[in-house]
Parts: sequence; C-alpha cells; structure tokens
Amino acid sequence: MDYTAKTRQEIAQEYGISRKTFYNWLKREDISLQNRLVSPKEQQLIYETLGNPIKQPHRFAMR
Repeated sequence: MDYTAKTRQEIAQEYGISRKTFYNWLKREDISLQNRLVSPKEQQLIYETLGNPIKQPHRFAMR
C-alpha cells in the first residue's frame, strides 16, 4: 500500500472515530507518533496494529 503523510484527524475519520478516541487507541497500543503529520511508516504500523479501516459511506450520500 502506498501512503502519503496524513493528519491524526484524517486517520481517525478513516476509522469512523473521534480524534480523542484515536489518541486513546494509540496509547492503549503504546504507539507514539513523532510529528504533527503521521508518516507513511507510522501509518503502516497503525494499520498493522489496529487493522485496516473500513471505508465508511458518506453520511449525506443520496439513497
């Protein structure tokens, strides 16, 4: 998988959770992030540890 740098908020949204919950998950798994943006290497560690996020359909999508 090819990654680009993302914010913590972007990754939290991928999981469908709040940024605060994402921080709690990282703390629980003892994952510390170094910079403001999450590097591709850090993303790989997150996705391997927490599992790949399921893409959520946009909540305002027309049905």
